[in-house]
Amino acid sequence: MIKNVEKTVEFLKSEGFDIPEFGIILGTGLGALANQIEVIKVIPYEDIPNFPIATVEFHKGKLIYGLLENKKVVAMSGRFHYYEGYSMEEVVFPVRVLKFLGIQKLLISNAAGAMNLDWKKGELMLIDDHINLQPDNPLRGKNAGAFGPIFTDMSQPYDKHMNEVMEKVASTHQVPLNKGIYVAVSGPNLETRAEYRFLRQIGADVVGMSTVPEVIAANQLGLPVSAVSVLTDECDPDNLQAVDIADIIATAGAAEKHLVTLFKEVIKAL
Repeated sequence: MIKNVEKTVEFLKSEGFDIPEFGIILGTGLGALANQIEVIKVIPYEDIPNFPIATVEFHKGKLIYGLLENKKVVAMSGRFHYYEGYSMEEVVFPVRVLKFLGIQKLLISNAAGAMNLDWKKGELMLIDDHINLQPDNPLRGKNAGAFGPIFTDMSQPYDKHMNEVMEKVASTHQVPLNKGIYVAVSGPNLETRAEYRFLRQIGADVVGMSTVPEVIAANQLGLPVSAVSVLTDECDPDNLQAVDIADIIATAGAAEKHLVTLFKEVIKAL
């Protein structure tokens, strides 16, 4: 695995990816930030050696290198999910590549369902902590130790300083930003009423199907990470309505302006 990472990094460097400072992972329906990047190079995933290929129709599947707020960034437009059939090694492969490429900080976005009934769809949530209910772990197996300790400490998985900057920027620019706990499930189906009650009872505010594996991999690598969820639906088990994935994508798209402002200003501030 580490040889594959090194080969991929070598390829990207040969294509002009020159020591980016920030890595950005754009979640479901959250591609508008890519339009703000002063593009230097774009490579489809299928053209990158050893890279998985995004199979979800609303994930673009390309790696973008360029300038954002005068800082070098690499953005993943489209991520990989366990529910697509990938191994956890494959899901976190890009994070390891970005770290070896030189990034110093990682920003992650995702779409998530709001179980905290004080919040509404279209709002944002800064992830303060998470609960991992996915059935596998990227640090499991004989290859994982090449990237750091497999018994990685997770007492502060989301970088405290980066999160503080997130909150300050949100306040300054009047971006509504909740803060809470994200629970990761395997998906791809949405949850039952009983499952929403269970997940809320164990302490989660929102539920999604991504992010946690990448955060675990980042922590193993000693890579500071901060993540924001766009709340795309309201998960009230007592008044649960059928959800159309198209509505989720539309809600994510409508909330993007706040996410774009937040990420741009945080990159500028850091």
